[in-house]
Amino acid sequence: MDSQDNKFKYKILLATLVAVILGILIAFYYSYAQASTQINFLEQEKAILIKDLTIMKADVDRLSAMNEMNEIELQDSKFKVQELLDSVGRLNFTVDKLREYKTELRRLEAKNDSLVLKNNFLRYNNMLITDKYEESRKQVEELRANSNSLAEAEALQRRKILELNQKLRIKSYLKMANAEGSGFRIIRNTKPTKTNKASTIEKLRGCVTILADESEPNAEKVIYLQFLDPNKQIVEDNANTITVNGNIYSKRVEFVFTGLETYVCESITVPEGSLIEGNYTLNVFEDERLLTSSEFQLK
Repeated sequence: MDSQDNKFKYKILLATLVAVILGILIAFYYSYAQASTQINFLEQEKAILIKDLTIMKADVDRLSAMNEMNEIELQDSKFKVQELLDSVGRLNFTVDKLREYKTELRRLEAKNDSLVLKNNFLRYNNMLITDKYEESRKQVEELRANSNSLAEAEALQRRKILELNQKLRIKSYLKMANAEGSGFRIIRNTKPTKTNKASTIEKLRGCVTILADESEPNAEKVIYLQFLDPNKQIVEDNANTITVNGNIYSKRVEFVFTGLETYVCESITVPEGSLIEGNYTLNVFEDERLLTSSEFQLK
């Protein structure tokens, strides 16, 4: 019985020991889990605290820098205030000085107004000069263009003169003699009466003898009569003239030359009383070439 009791006690003791050990292990594990949780929490709090401390340190540094700037600005302000105080101490400004400065200011303003007016006047003159310059430049360009046109016209005229000279070398001209100019007055119902009284003349007549030339029988010919007054001005036919290649004539005369001696006469009409006294000239041309000439006098 005692042996069984001992075994039973021993089992109870062993069970109790195992229970105690299990309790200790469970308590230790629970304590370890809580400790791990607390450690993790503390680690997180530590990280947050370190972050906050870093931010606080940055703020402290920034505030320290701002404090230094404020100190500098404060010192600068103190220095400026001291300068102002020193300046105020040195001022000897008076009302008379103020009036003097105001008078000088008015004088300078008047001078400035005068300079402004002069400047405006100079600007206006400059604008006028600019306009005149542009106008002159345009005129110069026009003159250059006209000069080029004149040069081209002169070149063309020279070519025409050369061509005309060549024609003149080849062409044979009429032979003339006894050119005569005279004046006539007109009375109603009567034939024109020859006269040399300038104030009564209404017609000037030019006559010329074409000498015989059988080289060109029955050829159509054109000659030009040119009457010149004592001032060597062209006398017009009923206020009209004939212009050929720049030469001015009083009358154009067309006729058929048979090759025999031919007497040609033609007259021009002038207003009565338009002629002056003096020596008049009759020129006879063929193709711009003067063939014969004569003078006659009107009184």
